[in-house]
Amino acid sequence: MNRSQMKRSGILKMALGGSDAAGRDHDDTFALRAARIAAVVALYWFVSITMVFLNSALLDNGELDAPLFITFYQCLVSAALCALLQLLSRACPGRVDFPALGFDAKTSREVLPLSVVFIGMITFNNLCLKHVGVAFYTVGRSLSTVFNVTFSYVILKKTTSLRALACCGTILGGFWLGVDQEGSTGTLSWSGVLFGVLASACVSLYAIYTKKVMPAVDGNIWKLSYYNNVNACALFLPLMLASGELGRVAAYSRLADHRFWAMMTAGGVFGFAIGYVTGLQIKVTSPLTHNVSGTAKACAQTVMAVAYHSSSKSALWWGSNMMVLGGSSAYTWVKSLEMQRTPARVPQDPAGETLLAGERGDPGV
Repeated sequence: MNRSQMKRSGILKMALGGSDAAGRDHDDTFALRAARIAAVVALYWFVSITMVFLNSALLDNGELDAPLFITFYQCLVSAALCALLQLLSRACPGRVDFPALGFDAKTSREVLPLSVVFIGMITFNNLCLKHVGVAFYTVGRSLSTVFNVTFSYVILKKTTSLRALACCGTILGGFWLGVDQEGSTGTLSWSGVLFGVLASACVSLYAIYTKKVMPAVDGNIWKLSYYNNVNACALFLPLMLASGELGRVAAYSRLADHRFWAMMTAGGVFGFAIGYVTGLQIKVTSPLTHNVSGTAKACAQTVMAVAYHSSSKSALWWGSNMMVLGGSSAYTWVKSLEMQRTPARVPQDPAGETLLAGERGDPGV
């Protein structure tokens, strides 16, 4: 049967009514899939934006200057949630799927170097947010992609294409323009900029070295999260003692206020949830779509922050944000095209999602 006969045969079957039902089923399936994707993207936006604004409110506390303690408590909540989910998976094996997490000292030591980078990443991230606020946060934390390219060359000896380097140049230009424009308004915090740069460097290092540590946790990202948070809790104690934060926390007037602890716990829950919803969004869409969603979310987050504080920003200030977000999106697109051309080199390990997340520059998370 030639092609024209096959076409007429298909049309005849549709005319007899059999394919109409199949078409309706296909439409229903497409509608359900589209609704699921929209729900997951909306959930990612809600969790990510809420987490940033909640952390900003906790850190912008004139009476309690204890960013290390806030970060420590969030790690404690994350570790506790991992343990709780493990218990629920044992009690309800058919409904809750979570790996066994018995603590092993050898595994903890193997993960420890990455945990040090993890502590730097979340601590500098919160310190950046504390000093620059949500509006400038996207620009202040925009250099992860640039560091990713730099460290990949220095550590892994991997070269980068000229198109990808041009995207990094756009991000750098947007960063410097943003710093200049923030300075012209008199609201620039150089310490906040420094913490943002250090946080970006740690994000990139974390993405690069995660792959090396994954075998120690059987390739399971939840085990890695558990050991990272447990190690972080132990390492934060001497840091808080040395910085004098424990004394400031003990003297805090609202230490017995349940609303304060509710906000602190909510910050930890959202910090734990962002890992899950990030992986979920990648799973139901793709790494490229996830990166585009993250870029759009960062833009919306910046607009919300400016509107909330009733700020007036110049066209160049907004231009710096667009350069950063546009450069990050273009870099993701370029890397996606390059990976499609060399499919054999695409990493097929559980750390792949983390590596992709690190490459996108983490806009606004």
